[in-house]
Amino acid sequence: MNTHIDLTTHTIPLWFLVLSLFLPRICMIVAWFQHSMTNFIPATVNIVPVIVALLVPRLLILFWIYQDQGIGLWFLIHLIGLLIAWGGGGSRVYTRRTRRVTYVD
Repeated sequence: MNTHIDLTTHTIPLWFLVLSLFLPRICMIVAWFQHSMTNFIPATVNIVPVIVALLVPRLLILFWIYQDQGIGLWFLIHLIGLLIAWGGGGSRVYTRRTRRVTYVD
């Protein structure tokens, strides 16, 4: 049985796929300055992609990967990263410290 993991990259650079797992906004800005993803990031800036990139950058990157490669291994890796980022975002336990104050007459 011949099994292998297919990590194909079509037009999205490998550095973008790896780095956008950890720093999606910075990765989109670097790609825009380098003009390395002209199929996905146009030279003229419209308002809708800017709003989506600011509010939900992981969804935008997931959409770009789906447009480029379909549902593949990179799509699943980014989907798991999205679920971890959104699911673990509110998991901090907030403890409230109360100070016991005694009044002396």
